[in-house]
Order: sequence, then structure tokens, then C-alpha cells
Amino acid sequence: MIGRRIAVYGPSGSGKSTFGRRLAASLDLPVIELDAIFHQPNWTPTPDDEFIDKVTARLQENSEGWVVDGNYRLIRDIVMPQAESIIWLRLPFLTVYPRLVCRTVTRAWSGKPLWGTNYESWRQSFLSRDSILLWGISHWRAHHRGFENDIRRLRPAAKVHVLRSTDAAARFLAHVEAGTSLQSNGRSS
Repeated sequence: MIGRRIAVYGPSGSGKSTFGRRLAASLDLPVIELDAIFHQPNWTPTPDDEFIDKVTARLQENSEGWVVDGNYRLIRDIVMPQAESIIWLRLPFLTVYPRLVCRTVTRAWSGKPLWGTNYESWRQSFLSRDSILLWGISHWRAHHRGFENDIRRLRPAAKVHVLRSTDAAARFLAHVEAGTSLQSNGRSS
């Protein structure tokens, strides 16, 4: 059993939000999407103390269970100790980055709003130092190192499931949706 408090991590483009929404729907749990809490209008970041307070409040409001999706190191000390399962979508770069490009182009083309009044634009995506595409490359290694370090440092009691392929992620979700048990050692791949 994976429990009712689940944290989903992975680099930009790994499918955290899609995976998290599907997992939450299967378990009838609310999704706490950290990007939606962090990004204010015009991509203004929420100040650290306010972000911590908002995430803490959302976890408390949903004390019966939740699926948190996002990579913010600032609140890992809050989320990981409360989680019963931690899922790391550790897919290969050659899987993740093309997804990120496709998602970014689709969002820029459609003009669909993200998190309130924020949009991904062509200019922001391709001509800005704040480009998510540049971020996807420049923060790849830092994400992996940071996550591994935080798992070692925090030593969460949660089962950690490391999913290394889209097939592994699909199998994991299929097990949850079918109500069948997962590997007993807490590590998936």
C-alpha cells in the first residue's frame, strides 16, 4: 500500500503533474500542485516564508491525505517527513527533455493560462534567460544531486519509489488503479 500522503518529484518535463493527477484520482485524494502555489501573476515568485506557510496550510487542510507534486527544495523538510510514499520520476534526459520542449511549444501556441494569469510565451520560452527550456538543461544534474542528498539527509520513513522509465510509471499507476500491492521493498524501477 502506498498510503494516503504521497509526494511526487521529478525534473521539469518528467510528467509529475500528469502522474500526480492520475494517482490522486485513483486514490480519491486532492492534488497540491506546488507550481500553482508558488507562481503569482506575471510569474512573480511567492516569498519563501509565505510559500512555506501556504504549503503547510494546504497539507493541514487535507490531513486525510494528499498528492503533492513539485520540486521545491525549500519545502522538502515539510513534505517528505509527512509523506507515506515518495515517488521520484527519474526518467532519462532523452525522454524528459523532448517532452519539455513539446509541452512548452504547445503551451506557447495555445496561450492557455497556467496558474492564474501566467502564460508560457514564445519569447519567454525561447528568448529569455528565464526559459523553462534552458532551465531543463541547466538544472538537470542539480535536481538529481539535490534530491538524492535530501533523501539521505532527511531519511524519510516513507517508501521511496524510483521510477526510471515511462513503462515503470505506467505499471506503477496500473497497480494503484487495480488496487494491487507494489514491490514490498519500497523501491520500484
